[in-house]
Amino acid sequence: MQAEELREFVIDKIDDLKGRDVQILDVHDKTDVVDYMVICSGSSKTHVRSIAEHVATEAKHAGTPPIGVEGGEQSEWVLVDLGDVVLHVMQDSIRDFYQLEKLWG
Repeated sequence: MQAEELREFVIDKIDDLKGRDVQILDVHDKTDVVDYMVICSGSSKTHVRSIAEHVATEAKHAGTPPIGVEGGEQSEWVLVDLGDVVLHVMQDSIRDFYQLEKLWG
């Protein structure tokens, strides 16, 4: 999948499990590592983990397996690296603390 198509795929899969406050950051001009960061919130550790696992599983079924998934053990912040798109699924308190939108926006 191209970066834009993968971004839309991730957003659609987040919506499947009712992820909240989805933000898309175009960071291709700030880093060579990734084109888009998608950030969303989950209402609990279980919700955060479920969203991340759903996106990773569906991406694998679509032929784009994740390069890596980090943070699933604690599930306060789970990162799913899909190459051109990196997904950050966070609980509200962690998202407020790290403020990735402000850092990368």
